[in-house]
Amino acid sequence: MSASEIASRHFAAALAEAKAAGLDDDGVCRSLLGLIVAKYLETRSVSDVQSELHFLADNCDPDADFAFMRP
Repeated sequence: MSASEIASRHFAAALAEAKAAGLDDDGVCRSLLGLIVAKYLETRSVSDVQSELHFLADNCDPDADFAFMRP
């Protein structure tokens, strides 16, 4: 099993548990993102974590090509 498969399974379970508790997806996502950032900061510099988050934010549009892709 890959890291992505493990993460996807746990993410789906967290969303299902939140729904059963009457909580919204945004709250769960925000909480998980905070946990991820905190974990990153245990071994990575603030600027490195910021760079990672900026890259993800800059490239989150599923309909757009990555800036570094050639046409």
